[in-house]
Amino acid sequence: MNEPLYKDFSAFLRQYFKGKMQKLTVNTQLSCPNRDGTLGRGGCTYCNNQSFSPAFALAQLSVKEQLEEAKRFFARKYPEMRYLAYFQAYTNTHAELRRLKALYEEALTVDGVDGIIIGTRPDCMPQPLLDYLSELHRTHWVMVEYGAESAHDRTLELVNRCHTWSQTVEAVVRTHAAGLPVGLHIIMGLPGETREDMLETIRAINALPVDVVKIHQLQLVRGTRMAHDVQNGVYDVPHFSVEEYVELCCEIVRTLRADIAIERFVSQSPSELLISPRWGLKNYQFTSLLHKTLIAGQ
Repeated sequence: MNEPLYKDFSAFLRQYFKGKMQKLTVNTQLSCPNRDGTLGRGGCTYCNNQSFSPAFALAQLSVKEQLEEAKRFFARKYPEMRYLAYFQAYTNTHAELRRLKALYEEALTVDGVDGIIIGTRPDCMPQPLLDYLSELHRTHWVMVEYGAESAHDRTLELVNRCHTWSQTVEAVVRTHAAGLPVGLHIIMGLPGETREDMLETIRAINALPVDVVKIHQLQLVRGTRMAHDVQNGVYDVPHFSVEEYVELCCEIVRTLRADIAIERFVSQSPSELLISPRWGLKNYQFTSLLHKTLIAGQ
């Protein structure tokens, strides 16, 4: 039997769950500290939240209603499926502790939901909230996913992240010490970064107690400040061909610590919003091409 090409997210989840698990996206209508003035205004320059919020995550519905609707979508084909509630849009720890507890605990009351994944920023994990999540994890599975994007502070400043890599390091270390699985989200192809810069980010991740990484190509999306900046020649961004990005992902697999699971390599913004890169591939098609390339290189 061939050795696994890399540890994927399914293999990671099998450490905790027996059956097949599906993430269900939840939109809590929370904001972000670099949108609401806490840290800044306008948000990250590449961000258009419409580009990654599934249609069934309707913010006007309660957490429970969103999850029940999403369950119906998957249960038609997979009636035995179990679920993880994924708090994705914007910063899902950016509120008072009382409100956050109510949101998380509402999700865990839904039949079939066995845990939660909380997407947030590394500068938005106050210790009282982390202590609560650590306690919650004793009875319900909890994972925290931090949007780190890059290990290079100059890049983070350029794209208006309003946090530093050292804050990512500190958050990951504290979260791991609290006994929680930790994920990091990284973007390949941010403005000003070379190929070596991107691989330096991967090597920096290797030094941290990280369980999962999510990687995707930078997508230039309509309605963002980055699209405006590129159009006006403020800077340019890489416009990866499929072949170029596959080769970069192969190098990432070879560089990343083997025990860290890779949840994904690509993301797909809606066609009407996406400027580039426009590959015309579904995520599974890209992953199949990547696997073939990895096998050929063994």
